[in-house]
Order: sequence, then C-alpha cells, then structure tokens
Amino acid sequence: MTQTTPRMLRPRSLAGVLSGLLLAVAAHGAEVGVTDKEVLIGQNITTQGGKNAYGVAASQGMRLHFDAVNAAGGVNGRRIVLRTLDDDNKSANAEANARKLVQDGVFMLFGSVEGGPSTAVVKVAAELKVPFFGPMAGPPVLRRPHQPMVFPVRAEHRDEFRALLTWGKNTGLSTVGFLHADTDVGRTHLENVRLAATELGMSVVLALPFAGDPDAAQIDAMVKAIADKKPDVMLNHGASGLYAALVQKSKAAGLKTTFMGVNSGSYQIAKSLGPLAQGMVFAQVVPSPWERKREIAREYQDAARRAAPDPEFSYGALEGYMTAKALVMALRAAGRDLTRAGLLRSLENARFDLGGVVVRYGPGDHEGSRFVDLSMVSREGRFIH
Repeated sequence: MTQTTPRMLRPRSLAGVLSGLLLAVAAHGAEVGVTDKEVLIGQNITTQGGKNAYGVAASQGMRLHFDAVNAAGGVNGRRIVLRTLDDDNKSANAEANARKLVQDGVFMLFGSVEGGPSTAVVKVAAELKVPFFGPMAGPPVLRRPHQPMVFPVRAEHRDEFRALLTWGKNTGLSTVGFLHADTDVGRTHLENVRLAATELGMSVVLALPFAGDPDAAQIDAMVKAIADKKPDVMLNHGASGLYAALVQKSKAAGLKTTFMGVNSGSYQIAKSLGPLAQGMVFAQVVPSPWERKREIAREYQDAARRAAPDPEFSYGALEGYMTAKALVMALRAAGRDLTRAGLLRSLENARFDLGGVVVRYGPGDHEGSRFVDLSMVSREGRFIH
C-alpha cells in the first residue's frame, strides 16, 4: 500500500487555497445583482392585486418579451430575472418597495406605472444612485429637472395634453376641464394643461382634483361641477376607473361635454364604457396594438400569439412589451462586463429603434420617445388611428 505524506499534499492544497482566494476576490468585486448567468431586475408596479387593469396588462407585456429573450439565451448570456412588488397605487408603498428591492440586491429598478409611485421610485434611484429604467408614467419630474439615474421610454403627459387640446381646438372647442390627482404631480399636470391651453387660445375653466378612490357621492359632485362650468372638453390624468365612472355618470346626466383622455387605461376605459365610449379621443404613446403598420406592433402580436392561442391585445400590454424591449437593448449595449457605471455610460449617447418608435438619450437629456398618436373609439368599440 502506498502511504500519502503531508509533503505530497502540499502543492495540491496550495493550489486549492489560491483558487479559493481568487473566487472570493471575484465574488467580492462582482456587480450587485449580476452573476455569470443572471441579472436581477427590481420592479415596483401598480397592479393592486389584479384590480389595476393597466398595470396588469403592462406587466403581462413585459413578461412576454422577457420570457422570449430568456428562451433564446438571455442578454449577453444572462437570463433576466424580474423581482416584482405591488405598490397598491400608493407612493409611500412604492418608495418602500424600491428601497427593499435595492437592499435585496437588484442590479437596477425598472418599469413602474402611475405618476405618484413612479415619482417615489425616482427619489430612491437618485438617493441610492441606482439606475431606474422605463417608468411607464408621464409626470414632468421624470425629466425635469434632469434626473441622471432615470431613463423613461414613453412620451410624457405634457405631449399628450398638447396633442389632445390641439385636436380639440381644431374641432371648435375652447374651454377645458381637467381631472387630476390632488398631489404635487397632479398639480404640475394641471399647470401644463393651462400652459398648453393658453398657447392654443383656450382656457381651463374647471379643475377637478381627487384623492384616493372617490365614492359615488364624490363622483356625483364632480358631475355637478362639470354641469355648472360646462367645459367644452374634459381631459384626465390617469385614474382610468374613476374617469370611466365620471364619463358614464356625466352622459347619464345628459351633459354635452366632449371627453378625451391620456393613454393610461384607454383600452380599459373604452371596454368598461361600451357604446358610451363611441367618439372618445385618446392620446396614445405606442402604436395601435391591433394594426400591423409598425414593426414593434407586429413583433408584439406575433409574440402574444405564440404564447397563447387567442390573446387579447391592448395598449398597456404593448407599452409593457416595448419598454421591456428597450431595457433589453440597453443591457445588450452595456456589454458582457455589466456594471451600473457601464450601463449609465452607454445610455448617455444611446439611440434605440424599437421597431418604428425611436428612443434617444443624451447628456443632460433623457427624453426617451416623443411618439404620440391620437385614436378615436368607433361605434364597434375599436380604436381608429
């Protein structure tokens, strides 16, 4: 029998020790949320346990794209792992969620919806120096003052308001009402509506602030305010469920005001109102998800059909898909040696063509897309662009 001596073990043991030290150093120097096989993305989003239809649709669209990318090998060899928390449409929850996600070791923050929660996530991103990509909301604070850590994809509400009011002006409307959240973000939107109206020779005659989820009596009071002020046109800042209820009650009361809206929840509003939605005009920040005129819409439709035999297309799902695609392109551009600093550097001079919708970022300007289109609801409930 051959005996093994300590001297014979020494070279192999030394090699093992050195190997272990090298692995420990590599692990210590690794970027947060990044391994050789995965990148961990943190998402705070408003789904309200499935009650927020727009948030649910957007989330479905994102996962549709991420699943396809992962099935094809991921981004630069890494699977995208999405860790999601629901803020219940509360800004305080959104801030707490974002802090928890960063504490839990995500590489970056991604893809919230609704203005208040998105603004809360911006605060965390700026404070903790973590990139926040693709907030699907339109408040000005996402872009002004310049937010070095924030990279929106969709156009902001200010561009939507201007497009809607221009259409109203061209059709003979001159007085404006505006439904908005009773928050700093909502009041900023009101100011932007006033500015756009003034530029067009129109005037805002009614501001309807709301807090939380107004009950039936509060909605009735809003209808009375519209009846008293008689604005030619009403616009909204999000709150698709509330806006649908307001439109329904206003039409039941025989009011002649023309109701128009921003993109958020437009499909859900039209679906909820049924025939009452006929003739409503909505601003859209993505192309039609039902038409095949642009490459991004065709790509989304084909992916949805591969995932389910009879998918339900929507603006929210296409926006989620488009935002996820922009994130994937950003991660690819940052390269295999993925770091937060490297991602930020690559985004400072980035141009992504998502398939007919272009997203641009530059030093001091993280505008993203400026795509805004108008759609009208037909008698059959379809959106005509």
